Amino acid sequence: MKIKKNDQVLIIAGDDKGKKGKVLKAMPSVGKVIVEGVNLAKKHIKPKRNGEKGQVVKIPKPLNISKVQILCPKCGQAAKIGHDVSGEVKSRVCKKCGAKL
Repeated sequence: MKIKKNDQVLIIAGDDKGKKGKVLKAMPSVGKVIVEGVNLAKKHIKPKRNGEKGQVVKIPKPLNISKVQILCPKCGQAAKIGHDVSGEVKSRVCKKCGAKL
């Protein structure tokens, strides 16, 4: 999986199409990512103590990796990712402008 935690991504499919956000968690074993402020679901929370009120909280749910595309920090566009191997170091590269990610 080429998308990692703290990457800026663009949502390219679904209800939140066109939104941008930061990856909070990457789950390569299931092919999903959790993006900040996208794909929110409401969760009802019971009061824990006496006198405390219950509440409704919005939590981000996982998105399929095929619905997001990384944003290049240099050119600012959604781009595919390539790999560049120089010596023993392997790094991710933007295929549009060639900048290292």
